[in-house]
Amino acid sequence: MAYRKLGRDSAHRKAMLREMTTQLIMNERIVTTETRAKEVRKTAEKMITLGKRGNLASRRKAAAFVRNEVADVHEEKDAVVVKSALQKLFSDVAPRYKDRNGGYTRILKLAVPRKGDAAPMVILELV
Repeated sequence: MAYRKLGRDSAHRKAMLREMTTQLIMNERIVTTETRAKEVRKTAEKMITLGKRGNLASRRKAAAFVRNEVADVHEEKDAVVVKSALQKLFSDVAPRYKDRNGGYTRILKLAVPRKGDAAPMVILELV
């Protein structure tokens, strides 16, 4: 499988992709460089596909990749409900795409490049 190295060693690259995929699931939109967005898109779409399957094996595969972070905290009937990124993936994000076969993300190019190195910036968001 071809992939971009992104100027990092393999452990750093994997950690960065995990973190950015988790942030995309939690916030449903991130601002990053174009090359990073194209790589994160691959992993995010795989995670959403696992979420659509919804079985135990898919949940375990997604749990091995998505970081265990708090995605949402709200109150329901005198109780505080804490939802993790994995729970949000399986209960909120994946059901939204049950009738869609791939193409869960969108890349929108920003007009202004990043200061310092003029890297092209984009918004990566869930459709």
